[in-house]
Amino acid sequence: MSHHFGAFDLGAESGRFIVGSLDKKRLRLKEVRRFPTGMLNVAGCWRWNLFGFYSEMKTALRAYAAKSLPRLDSIGIDTWGVDYALLDKSGRILELPYSYRDSRTRGMMPRFFRKIPAKRVYQMTGIQFMPFNTLFQLLAMKQVKSALLKNMSHLLFIPDVFNYFFTGIKRTEFTFATTSQLYNPVKRDWEPRLFRALGIPKSLMQKVIAPGTIIGPIKRNICVETGINKMPIIAPATHDTASAIASIPSTGRDWAYISSGTWSLMGIEVSKPILTDKARKYNFTNEGGACQTFRFLKNITGLWLIQQCAKSWRRNDYGRLIEQAARAPAFKALVNPDWPEFLNPPDMPEAIRRFCKKTKQSAPKSPAQMTRCILESLALQYRLVLEQLKELSPRPINTIHIIGGGARNGLLCQFTADATGLPVLAGPVEATAIGNIMMQALALGYVKSLAEIREVVRNSFKPARYAPRHNQGWDEAYKRFKKLSK
Repeated sequence: MSHHFGAFDLGAESGRFIVGSLDKKRLRLKEVRRFPTGMLNVAGCWRWNLFGFYSEMKTALRAYAAKSLPRLDSIGIDTWGVDYALLDKSGRILELPYSYRDSRTRGMMPRFFRKIPAKRVYQMTGIQFMPFNTLFQLLAMKQVKSALLKNMSHLLFIPDVFNYFFTGIKRTEFTFATTSQLYNPVKRDWEPRLFRALGIPKSLMQKVIAPGTIIGPIKRNICVETGINKMPIIAPATHDTASAIASIPSTGRDWAYISSGTWSLMGIEVSKPILTDKARKYNFTNEGGACQTFRFLKNITGLWLIQQCAKSWRRNDYGRLIEQAARAPAFKALVNPDWPEFLNPPDMPEAIRRFCKKTKQSAPKSPAQMTRCILESLALQYRLVLEQLKELSPRPINTIHIIGGGARNGLLCQFTADATGLPVLAGPVEATAIGNIMMQALALGYVKSLAEIREVVRNSFKPARYAPRHNQGWDEAYKRFKKLSK
C-alpha cells in the first residue's frame, strides 16, 4: 500500500510543494507547484511577505486537489533558519518579518558580548556566531526601542507561522529552535540568561517539540477553501538543512556532508554537541538534527554568489554558465565566499571586482571567468572547513556527500573532490523535500528509524560519484586562498 505525503519546502529564492509516495521502501517524488519567494524592500528594509507565501501554499493545495490525485496522509513544512514573526495576544501578526539579510543587525554581536562574553554564549548555545542569528535580531529591535516591544506576546519562527496558519496551534520544533542562538541544547530549553540580557521575556517563546511530531489537524476552512482532504500537519525537521541531512543516503559513519544551495552547510552528524574552545575558535555550530542527532557544521556562503551574479547579468541559463566556466582558465582569481560585503550587495559582480582589487588580483572579465572564480573559491573553502572538521571530529572522514541543488552542479562537485582529495557522492538533489517527507513517514509509523529513512533514500535515488583528480594546481591555489581569506 502506498502512502502519500506533502512537503512544503520554502527557500530564500523559491518555494515548492512536492508530494512523495512511499511504497515498499521506495520513494517517488512529484513536484506539484513551484513559486517565487524572495525578499521585499519595504521602506529600505528587507522583509518576507508571509501572507503572499501562505496564499501560494493554498494555491498549491488547490492544484493538487483539482487533479484527483491520491489523498495525502499528512503535510510538513520546512524553511530557512533564524527569522521570525511577532504576534499580539490575539494571535495577529504585528508586521512583516525582517529578512536575515537586512542590515539592522550590524554591530549587534559586539554590543551583546558586552552583556555576556562570546565564550559564555557559545557554552550556553553551541551556535556559530553570525550577525543575523535571532539573538542579535532581537537585540537590534530592542536597541531602536521598537513599538512592537509593547504589543508582542508570541514569537513564531517562519515554519511555526505556517503551522499556526494551518492548524491554529503555536509550537516550535527542536531543529529550528537551535538555530536561534537562544536555546540551550544541553538543558534542552530556552536559555533564560540570554533573555534577561536582552530584556525580553522568555514567555515570548513556544513549547519546543521533537522533529517528527504531529502538531494537529489541518483547519476545516482550509479543506473547504482548497478542496484538500483532512489530514494532520506534522513538524518534520522544520529547519531545511536538518531535513536535508536526514535524507543523506549514507552507510557507516566516516563521512561529512555539504548541503549545497544558496548557503553551503558543511559538517558531520554527531550524537551530542561539541562545545570545545577550538570549536568556538573555528566558529562551528551545533544545530539540532533528526532522531536525537546534532549537526556540527559551518555555514558557508554558497551558490548565492552565482545566483546574484546571474541576476545582475540577467541570465538564468545556469547550465550554459557552468559549461563556459569549465573552459575558462583555472585559478586566475579567488575570493573569500564569506567576505561580509557579499551578504547582500546591490551588484554582486561589482562586489567581486572590489574584493579582487582589495587583494591585488586581476578581476574576472567575463561571466564564465567569474563563475569559475566562484566555484573554485567555494571548493577551496570546503577544503579549509574540512581540515578544521578533521581536527574536531570524533571519527575519520573519508567521503563527502553533497546534497541539495548544488549536487546537480557537476563542475562544483568535481572541484570539491579535486580540492579536498576525497571522493564526492552527489545527490539527492531534492534532499530537503525528501527528508521532510520521510520524517512525516516516521511520525506516522511507516518507517521506524533514521537508518531506515536512509535505506529508503538509497533504494530510491542513486548518487553520482566524483573521484579526486590529482596534480591539478589545487595545492598552490589553496596556499593563495588561505592568505586571501585572512
